[in-house]
Amino acid sequence: MLSQLEERRFAAEGSPADCVLAGIHVAMTGEKPDLVLSGVNRGNNSAENALYSGTLGGAMEAALQGIPAMALSQYFGPHNRELPDPFEASAAHAVGLIRKILAAAPEEDEDYRLFYNINFPPVPADAVKGTRVVRQGFRRGSHFSAEEQTSPTGRRYLWIKGGDQHVHTAPDTDASANLEGYISVTPMRADLTADETLEAFKRIE
Repeated sequence: MLSQLEERRFAAEGSPADCVLAGIHVAMTGEKPDLVLSGVNRGNNSAENALYSGTLGGAMEAALQGIPAMALSQYFGPHNRELPDPFEASAAHAVGLIRKILAAAPEEDEDYRLFYNINFPPVPADAVKGTRVVRQGFRRGSHFSAEEQTSPTGRRYLWIKGGDQHVHTAPDTDASANLEGYISVTPMRADLTADETLEAFKRIE
């Protein structure tokens, strides 16, 4: 569902990727946007969280449509959760960083265009140490799980639980950079091929 609220303001119902498609092909018929920003998401989308992320899905869809795109997420933790505005780090630093990325972004070919995963650290705005361009990390032992529970009315349901988000990943990766007080920027593509194992598996042909 797409509703027009004002001349240049729309509201869409659906996943972030659905909303990107609605914006590009319905709200902006005849002209494509110069940039798609997906977020700012409540909670981090670093490490394996990127694989579950609707916020990244919106940016990826825009990239596949040939539009520069960025996914932005605000890490939550004990140093910013109780602030009057837990998003103050992203609010203070996002605009300047977006401009820097756009100025530095390479020319792109048509296949699997780049998009950028940006995560702001769980600290107040004045405690942000800078920006690091890093790889996607991996938190060992902190994945999602499910447990069966029963509601007060006796209805059984499954509760999806997230793992510990304050786990450092390898050096020079996103979650570690965030937990050290840095904004992380990770260039990404839709191509999920594990290139390092591709040749080894040629033997099964």
